[in-house]
Amino acid sequence: MTTTAVRPIDPGARSGATRSRATGLGELTRHSAYLTARSVRALLRQPAFAVLTLVQPAIWLLLFGQLFRATAQLPGFADGRQTYLEFLAPGVVVMTALFSSGWAGTVYIDDMQRGVMDRFLASPVRRGAMMAGTLVYQGLTTLFQTAVVLVIAVASGARFDGGAAGWAVTALAACLVSVVVASLSNALALLLRQQEALIGISQFVVLPLQFLSSALMDTRLAPSWVGDVARYNPVDWAVVASREALSASTDWGLVWPRLGLLAGLALVMAWLATRAFGTYQRSL
Repeated sequence: MTTTAVRPIDPGARSGATRSRATGLGELTRHSAYLTARSVRALLRQPAFAVLTLVQPAIWLLLFGQLFRATAQLPGFADGRQTYLEFLAPGVVVMTALFSSGWAGTVYIDDMQRGVMDRFLASPVRRGAMMAGTLVYQGLTTLFQTAVVLVIAVASGARFDGGAAGWAVTALAACLVSVVVASLSNALALLLRQQEALIGISQFVVLPLQFLSSALMDTRLAPSWVGDVARYNPVDWAVVASREALSASTDWGLVWPRLGLLAGLALVMAWLATRAFGTYQRSL
């Protein structure tokens, strides 16, 4: 009868693998930070663009808040707990993140047209960092936009009794929506490589997501099929979680499951978008 010797585990090999993973994570973090800083510098060189991104949500908030103010008096609307401005503000926050991130892929197309994308892909820069850099930038932009929209709402008379926790949940929900939509936009840019096609498809996706949610209207007052669709709509997950967190008597059972779904979807979309780099390279 023969026996097989068991080879002892080499502690050095194990520690080498651990160091390799740590080095890889360090490179990913470092490259992501560099690319995020690149996007931020590009934005700071165009301050007018940063200001213009806040004009539209301010108009939505102030115009719609006054135009549909009487909506809050409808029986059953938001259970009578909120004014329409307080109901609308979280919706405008998420809508702003939605529209802003829908244009994220145009940066990739600009890089393709100038040859920057090909130079990045030929360099040691990690593909995950190229995606993470744009997504972190979108998240930072969304944080700033969220703060401005909520400050305008408060200055206009809205009260958010959820306090700092409510503001934090609203910012997190908006950032997660931004990651989901920006990942889709980046993936479309890598697959289509045409700005017109990207913009057309982004609008085709973004507008239904907005109107088939409770961003502007309580879905209980809409046709029943709208409420059925909204249950599977990530925009509605973000709006409901934000609105509930900002309210005086927060039902966290409505908040945490929706944030969890948004986080899971954001991770999946970011992974799929990163995979699109391979398709782009094979098509060259």
